[in-house]
Amino acid sequence: MKRVLAIILGGGAGTRLYPLTKMRAKPAVPLAGKYRLIDIPISNCINSEINKIYVLTQFNSASLNRHLTMTYNLSAGFGQGFVEVLAAQQTPDSPSWFEGTADAVRKYQWLFQEWDVDHYLILSGDQLYRMDYSKFVQHHMDTGADLTVGALPVDQAQAEGFGLMRTGSGGRIEEFREKPKGEALDAMRVDTQSLGLSAEEAARRPFLASMGIYVFSRQTLFDLLIKHPTATDFGKEIIPASLARGDRLQSFLFDDYWEDIGTIGAFYEANLALTVQPNPAFSFYDEKFPIYTRPRYLPPSKLQDAQVTESIIGEGSLLKACSIHHCVLGVRSRVEDEVVLQDTLVMGSDFFESSEERAVLRERGGIPMGVGKGTTVKRAILDKNVRIGRNVTIINKDRLEEADRPELNFYIRNGIVVIVKNGTIADGTVI
Repeated sequence: MKRVLAIILGGGAGTRLYPLTKMRAKPAVPLAGKYRLIDIPISNCINSEINKIYVLTQFNSASLNRHLTMTYNLSAGFGQGFVEVLAAQQTPDSPSWFEGTADAVRKYQWLFQEWDVDHYLILSGDQLYRMDYSKFVQHHMDTGADLTVGALPVDQAQAEGFGLMRTGSGGRIEEFREKPKGEALDAMRVDTQSLGLSAEEAARRPFLASMGIYVFSRQTLFDLLIKHPTATDFGKEIIPASLARGDRLQSFLFDDYWEDIGTIGAFYEANLALTVQPNPAFSFYDEKFPIYTRPRYLPPSKLQDAQVTESIIGEGSLLKACSIHHCVLGVRSRVEDEVVLQDTLVMGSDFFESSEERAVLRERGGIPMGVGKGTTVKRAILDKNVRIGRNVTIINKDRLEEADRPELNFYIRNGIVVIVKNGTIADGTVI
């Protein structure tokens, strides 16, 4: 794995995750109370002994840069490992921003070519899964492939939203189509039982979806980028071009938990699914394959007569006489008396407020950090550093699917109320 360079694509503006991406890049969105999305692919790389990692971003990358700098120092001990952010930049030779996944890699190919490596591992920065990439790369080498695509077996309902592969014997890719419909979709069916699924599962999931992660052999990657200078996307353009010229393309089957955190709904469900007992579909409790993040050295959480069920509580939190059910609370969360939180994701805070500071704020008519006394919140996301007043009700009372209320510090996406980062909700407000 020392001859593999990982390139993590930070994604575009993250419009489908807005307003969580209003002030941060998509890979910097908080996850599971204490992590960020970018921690997933980086941790997978470290656990796979791949320690040369670039992260490509172009939107709101300040908090992402700060997180990576404070978390990943892979060169400690004079090794060659690193995690480095490459932001989009305009130059005389390249006056435009990143225009797609392939274009982002092309714009920095001069840098990637400087490394004496044999393979390039292209990853996405907004997916939740646990994978040993060394098996992915080894499969690529064992099959003599020019390009290997991570493949997820899916059912027909899911298949329409993915790029699909039709494979022959041994998992070699014979055809690739981006989000086919109707007869074109049926033509992409694959005998997934021959790839390792049980007969029952193969009948239920007869399609192979591209996970958007790839292993390229060195020469193949740069040949394709140079010979197709207008191609901007790997899935839509580079993979079909590689097939057309006769390259050997392989699939690598991944039959485990995988979630694309592309929308507010998917993000919300993926977080709350972590609270499922006893065995959630994805768990951060794995000593052999840990997920790393920034060490914060926070005190333990304190619960004062709180009722908590099926929830995750981040460290440094203070919960008074409140009721919390099926929630994820981030670091430094503060929940006051008589609060009811249900089916809610609270991202916590970046700093503590002392009792004295909170008292002074109240005297001056302000609202302290956290969730105020007597408040009820159901099916919502409270972004970092929010200040929710006393006796507030956040329940999507009008049952809206979508709404924009930036002047009131909230949005509704997929029926979920999202309170924006640093937002304040006044006492007695009903949403």
